[in-house]
Amino acid sequence: MQAYLILANGMVFAGKSIGCPGTTVGEVVFATGMVGFEETLTDPSYYGQIITQTYPLIGNYGMNSQDKESDKIWAKGYIVREACTAPSNFRCEITLDAFLKEQGIIGIEDIDTRSLTRTLRESGVMNGAITTEFDPNTDKQALEALMPQIQSYAVTGAVDAVTCTQRKTYEPTAGVAEGEEPLHIALLDLGCKNNIIRCLQKRGCRVTVLPGHTTAAELAELHPDGLMLSNGPGDPAENVEIIRNIGEMLDSGIPAFGICLGHQLTALAAGAQTCKLKYGHRGANQPATDFATGRTFITSQNHGYAVVGETVPTQVGKVSHVNANDKTCEGIEYSRWNCFTVQFHPEANGGPKDTEFLFDRFIDRIKQSKGEH
Repeated sequence: MQAYLILANGMVFAGKSIGCPGTTVGEVVFATGMVGFEETLTDPSYYGQIITQTYPLIGNYGMNSQDKESDKIWAKGYIVREACTAPSNFRCEITLDAFLKEQGIIGIEDIDTRSLTRTLRESGVMNGAITTEFDPNTDKQALEALMPQIQSYAVTGAVDAVTCTQRKTYEPTAGVAEGEEPLHIALLDLGCKNNIIRCLQKRGCRVTVLPGHTTAAELAELHPDGLMLSNGPGDPAENVEIIRNIGEMLDSGIPAFGICLGHQLTALAAGAQTCKLKYGHRGANQPATDFATGRTFITSQNHGYAVVGETVPTQVGKVSHVNANDKTCEGIEYSRWNCFTVQFHPEANGGPKDTEFLFDRFIDRIKQSKGEH
């Protein structure tokens, strides 16, 4: 079946349908990961977006039920150069095409993803649509009807859409001595990836996942040892209530660690500003430089917004990491709060995991805090 990608600037790419037939509209972005396509598809941070994979062959090791970062695909669509129909891996359960169909996702293959990526790099992220319902090259009336939907599309209400509705507790899977009480971590779900939970569990933590709009008073009732602020989608500045809640939570002195959207919301709570990047950082090869050690780590990232480092109040904290490519803020160490945050993903399944040690730093901070009391 023929499929077409239509961009807001009028460009049309003709290809073949994968996944479900139909029409979908979203924000077209690109991700540079060579592997981890299942984690990418199920990452809630891609809510409202149509994902373009720059690597030319996707699905070559298939899909399985263990590698998902959430229970569903949150993206609006999927774009690949070639979707592998005969995956080869002992863990494979179904093909990429079957997974997209199972999830009700519209996709397209056999287009020039290199040309599309260059367009997005030069022009910036733009809206688009994938359709199997008409040929935009010949059906101008249908195209004219769809273009206003494409051009007016905006990702809104993202955290409300992806956060959990009820709290859930996960027990530790390792790292707890017999008779020892595990550390209790409250994880604010702003679009949490499953591996954040797993990284805490294997470090001896009991993890209680909380809805994104949990208040400071509700958090205090749990008496947690630490607070984890998860990744998530959308414009961080849109989350006014959550930003206020996070500020009140951190004012209590609880040790906290924020990742991605959690990093951005914490900065906003501290009085800093955020901005939308031209085409974002999405992939597993983003270099982040740590000022404390001078080391540059290769990190996994997925975000379209960034903290403006120059706006972080000096009396509140300081920038601890920057992106080695564009010098945008990648981390903040707070002096006002017992908290540090990073823009990248130290828990990254699909890799790299060079910065997973930050979870150990978080646990050490909690233990030091408990020792002071």
